[in-house]
Amino acid sequence: MISRSIGAGAKVILRAFIKVLVFLHINPNHLTFLGFVMSIVTAYTFARGHFGTAGVILIMAGLLDMVDGMVARNTQSETPFGAFFDSVMDRYSDLIMYLGLIIWYGNQDRMTYVVLVGVVMMGSVLTSYTRARAESLIPQCKVGFLERPERIVLLIIGSFYYMEPIIWVIAVLSNWTVVHRILYTQARMMGRPSWVIAPGKQERKEGDRREETGERREEAGGNVSVEMP
Repeated sequence: MISRSIGAGAKVILRAFIKVLVFLHINPNHLTFLGFVMSIVTAYTFARGHFGTAGVILIMAGLLDMVDGMVARNTQSETPFGAFFDSVMDRYSDLIMYLGLIIWYGNQDRMTYVVLVGVVMMGSVLTSYTRARAESLIPQCKVGFLERPERIVLLIIGSFYYMEPIIWVIAVLSNWTVVHRILYTQARMMGRPSWVIAPGKQERKEGDRREETGERREEAGGNVSVEMP
């Protein structure tokens, strides 16, 4: 009951915030870029060791990342370039924030965590890349434990409590997500049953989706857009 009330209250605040942005005719791409700038500030505060402040800024940056797409939809200003720009800025934001952590741990002479944050950076980039590449070969590849929203939430938790165990969790699960997507894509392309594919249910869903979209693809001459994560 309490969690529902909190969730409903948060939705009301979020809708009001979006209405204000729409009323002010804020360009969604400007919101995306502002979120990127705030990620740079987050990286700076990480590098200085002010983790609590970084967590607060990261919450605000995450809020902007949530609302830019909603503002675009409410103002009917969605464009392919906007989606592309948002995806690129997300990748930059991730890497810059992790760079701040590398600087902090480097200054503390904690080389284990310098290397570990580097592993996190590889996993964060390859998580999105494997999905984008896989979906040029198969209809959909959203499997895996850890995508960007989950990583951001974990970083916020680590900022307010203990970052070191959070880094271990992100390093393991983000790279496991990459491996999971590789195995899933292979199983899909080979047409073989595998533990990475939920038996029956997912195949039926994808079959129904292919039937629904088949006529539209033929009418469009077979051009299919790929949704970037």
